Amino acid sequence: MAAQRKVIITCAVTGAIHTPSMSPYLPITPDEIAEAAIGAANAGAAIVHLHARMPEDGRPTQDPDMFRRFLPKIKAASNVVLNLTTGGAPTMAIEERLQPALQLKPEVASLNMGSMNFGLYEMLNRHKDFKYDWERPYLAGSDDRIFKNTFKDIAYILESCSANNTRFEIECYDIGHLYTASHFLDRGIVKPPLFIQSVFGLRGGIGPHPEDVMHMKRTADRLFGDQYQWSVLGAGSNQMYIASMSAVMGGNVRVGLEDSLWIGKGQLAKTNADQVSKIRRILEELGLQIATPDDARAILKLKGGSNVNF
Repeated sequence: MAAQRKVIITCAVTGAIHTPSMSPYLPITPDEIAEAAIGAANAGAAIVHLHARMPEDGRPTQDPDMFRRFLPKIKAASNVVLNLTTGGAPTMAIEERLQPALQLKPEVASLNMGSMNFGLYEMLNRHKDFKYDWERPYLAGSDDRIFKNTFKDIAYILESCSANNTRFEIECYDIGHLYTASHFLDRGIVKPPLFIQSVFGLRGGIGPHPEDVMHMKRTADRLFGDQYQWSVLGAGSNQMYIASMSAVMGGNVRVGLEDSLWIGKGQLAKTNADQVSKIRRILEELGLQIATPDDARAILKLKGGSNVNF
């Protein structure tokens, strides 16, 4: 009998898209982020993807000292793979966004494969009351904001972290981003196996239609063959059905409150673990096996949790 395929679940714990007033369950403080990450790992996530926030008002921050306030707690309590953002927030310069991955040397860091419009302004139609002064202008200004990651920026991040042996969650928000990843593979700046995270349903990127998902997979297969692992994230209400599509198509999945605040229609998720548990149930009903952190390390050829700087 053939072995069951092992699916890697990534959980993105807090992110920079949603603001604190959108959900009382969004982790903000270092202790809340640590607790959320450990809970997601206990529920079945092999990887947790981490941003940091200022504890007094939830503003996104890339200060490595803020990451140091929760990373050791997670590492002490769990074997989960820790994945740090280089995306930060669209309002940040690249040098600022790079610092956590550069200084803390994680097993995995995220990396967006291009500059793009990043429209969050439609969230103002759904959320009227904001607790902190920065939230409304942060969302409203996104109709004239570009997330900047040029070819030079991408090379700068990859080359700056090359000595750390950090691998990258290569985030592709559109088809052209796959070709950019292929370009850096051809240049030898990234090494296989690539961990391609296809993102669906964010304003400014590819849509969430099943044809979009299939087109992403077909293109990645053609460009990378057996040199990559595919994963998906669906934004908002797209989260679970796009994850289910990926699993059926041979891919991995990402959930978490960074990508969606919801667990069902009109129902806020109270924890990241709620979403991990839900997708785990779906995967196991499909006859798939959940990858452990060490499975993920073997599949992605990671350097191991003892070789980080925290």
